Amino acid sequence: MKIYVINGANLNLLGVREPEIYGSETLADINAAIAEKCKTLGINCEFFQSNHEGAIIDKLHEAWEKADGVIINPGAFTHYSYAIRDAISTLAIPVIEVHISNIHAREEFRHKSVLSAVCEGVLCGFGSMGYLMAVDYFRAV
Repeated sequence: MKIYVINGANLNLLGVREPEIYGSETLADINAAIAEKCKTLGINCEFFQSNHEGAIIDKLHEAWEKADGVIINPGAFTHYSYAIRDAISTLAIPVIEVHISNIHAREEFRHKSVLSAVCEGVLCGFGSMGYLMAVDYFRAV
């Protein structure tokens, strides 16, 4: 099994951007924890981060042929990217949406995800553990 872990806008700044909301872990720390968990479960994983919507869409298109599933934290694209939504909806593989913070306990504009309806599941508010919980999902399917 192979999964893609895709992170969107501003997630490259984890550890320095609003640590009171997102914590002190960097994206490299989170990716290392995911890689270690995947290794113990016999799952191959590939990591990708971009602040550019089109690059994320291209990576989702690539996942169509090269991955068995996707874990995505789209960052702010969650709330308005119908283009990413359409890319997810065309995939014949499961996609799990992850958010470090509880988007429903934040500013009102963050309460709505345009992606959730086309994802297999959503994890939010569990910090970086949400990514590991998503890996557990792929182990079970």
